[in-house]
Amino acid sequence: SRTPVDALLLPALREKGLGFSPDAPKPVLLRRLHLDLLGLPPSPDDTARFVADAAPDAYEREVDRLLSLPQYGERWGRHWLDAAGYADSDGYTTDDTPRDYAYKYRDYVIRAHNTDKPFDRFILEQLAGDELVPRPHRNLPPEQLDLLVATGYLRMGADGTAGAPDQDAARNQVVADTLKIVSSSLLGLTVGCAQCHDHRYDPIPHTDYHRLRAVFEPAYDWKRWHPPGERLLSLYTDADRAKSAEVEAEASKLGAERADKEGRFIAEALTQQLEKFDAGLRPRLRAAFETPEGKRTPEQQALLKENPSVNISGGTLYQYNQKAADELKGLDARIAETRARKPQEDFVSLLTEDPGNAPITYRFHRGDPHQPKEPVKPGGLSVLEPSGRAVEFPEKDPSLPTTGRRLAFARWVASTNNPLFARVIVNRVWMEHFGRGLVRTPGDFGAMGEKPTHPELLDWLATEFARGGWSLKKLHRLILTSTAYRQSSARVTNDGRHPGRMLAGERVDPEDRLYWRKPVIRLDAEAIRDSILAVSGAMNPKMFGPPVPVRTDVTGQVVVGVDKTEGDNKMPVDVPLNGEEHRRSVYIQVRRSRPLAMLNAFDAPVMEVNCERRQSSTAAPQALMLMNSGFILDQSERFANRLMKGEPADPAARVARAWQIAFSRPPTRGESAMALEFLQAQETELRKLPVPPPETKPPARPEPAVQALRSLCQVLLGSNEMLYVD
Repeated sequence: SRTPVDALLLPALREKGLGFSPDAPKPVLLRRLHLDLLGLPPSPDDTARFVADAAPDAYEREVDRLLSLPQYGERWGRHWLDAAGYADSDGYTTDDTPRDYAYKYRDYVIRAHNTDKPFDRFILEQLAGDELVPRPHRNLPPEQLDLLVATGYLRMGADGTAGAPDQDAARNQVVADTLKIVSSSLLGLTVGCAQCHDHRYDPIPHTDYHRLRAVFEPAYDWKRWHPPGERLLSLYTDADRAKSAEVEAEASKLGAERADKEGRFIAEALTQQLEKFDAGLRPRLRAAFETPEGKRTPEQQALLKENPSVNISGGTLYQYNQKAADELKGLDARIAETRARKPQEDFVSLLTEDPGNAPITYRFHRGDPHQPKEPVKPGGLSVLEPSGRAVEFPEKDPSLPTTGRRLAFARWVASTNNPLFARVIVNRVWMEHFGRGLVRTPGDFGAMGEKPTHPELLDWLATEFARGGWSLKKLHRLILTSTAYRQSSARVTNDGRHPGRMLAGERVDPEDRLYWRKPVIRLDAEAIRDSILAVSGAMNPKMFGPPVPVRTDVTGQVVVGVDKTEGDNKMPVDVPLNGEEHRRSVYIQVRRSRPLAMLNAFDAPVMEVNCERRQSSTAAPQALMLMNSGFILDQSERFANRLMKGEPADPAARVARAWQIAFSRPPTRGESAMALEFLQAQETELRKLPVPPPETKPPARPEPAVQALRSLCQVLLGSNEMLYVD
């Protein structure tokens, strides 16, 4: 027992005659930590350094080191984005309109995790950041802008109100989905069941649901609705506007110069062209030409139609005076270059209220907005108050231009006065570390959810979380430094010791609900893709910014790429992404209607609302993806090239290096012999194939030795040891 976590787990173990398993070997522990905290495997240098560090606090220092790395925020920010229902598109309708600025909320979440923003403050900003920023929302410093970006949390639900035919239904669905996201991610309750009637299983009255709705209705007023395009805030400052006006004045001056020259050039060309006509016809042609198009008589229209050569315009001027057309073209370029100097206008997607708007919320009979009953006041859930009476929030905060309801709600939610919040968050963190929560239904702490396996541990962790300043990194340290986390996952120890105890554990607690060994966990979809990129050496470490786009390829599979088609049959066109395609998965566009095939195969959620807990399936399409996808074939080639470059002449050294890079360990003698035998057999078979002529397209095959190594690399990238963490 190293920590209170262990002390709270041991009594139940001892009651069954069990104890903890031995610590996992150091390379296994390091790989576990890296994949858990960073979502990436350790490099061979990381492994060698950690194994060689014999100091008694080497493990604890490694935990601190990993928590300080920027990749931590990318990994653990993704977990919160699941709970928030993050998506880069509106969903709801088949259009699935992209959300061009949602990524700023994703970046806010990553930065908040990296700076270890206190979690109560993190939630406060997401629920009511706009009410902490003085109005008007203009010329904002970065720290205030961050508060507005944070409210993107409340804009994550699907929103089809820009084009849905039934606006009342669409608007109220946005509100319902937002309440589901808030309640499941912060309270661990399924309050949506109380939308139409009293909750069937939990003591949540129909009225309490509408109390929660009243908190958000000033911002989501379904009778004074703002569609997604109207929930964008321009980041143009007064200085930007002044600069833009200055540049536009300069461009307009050039435009006037161009218009004057074009008029003169056309007039000169017309005069020259009229010389080709009879003297009696010239005045009529000139008059017809100079008459505005909408005011020409039928006779004039017919005259110009019969003599098209006098229909001179800026677009046809080159046919009469190429030098003049080139001069105008040069002016066009100068005008475009001038306008390009304008500050680029950027936007933030946020949720805020119209000052002075405080709509009355009514209880909807059977959840039907067209059947309003009595008015209700904003408040929390009565079941969470010791008195049994729902906490009420002021309908209007006199110190704010907005109602302040969300701010009051946020201060109540993220506090120790709310008995669920801290428990819900620590349970979710425990779930990500151990593959399951102390409460195995993280979005449902109610009657239909599972009871905690270790309620005292859940209570203690929640208390320590609040006492430690709501620091997520401190919570990680509490869990990761425990013996429970460091245990071996082996069912029988590698050294053959304690086989009787291992067998007893399997007999007494086959599901390991008592934590007598560390569960083996299948990596989630993003960690699988990111680990493959790291092992192949292709990983682009760039952080933040707009998402990497996705498109459908010729087979109908969604892949990374720009959605562009050409030709009569509208075939997809490959547009170079200059390495953007190898960025971490958290930066890939989350399009509700286009889930990336590689991630979708390994259970990445499609955000219909939000994801409380990911599933971990084992299905044939996963194996097929690892065998046949272009992504895997490309990464296998890159992995092989990395090995060839590092060990150009020694197959045995390449094999050893491959295992160190992929699995953080050397191959066993049997694995090494089998790999070398495989390489030799593959190379022999490949040499039997006829050599294609040099002009063959696609290009000729690589050398058999290189092809064989690519096949071996693909085997490693698709192996269980790559997909699971001990």
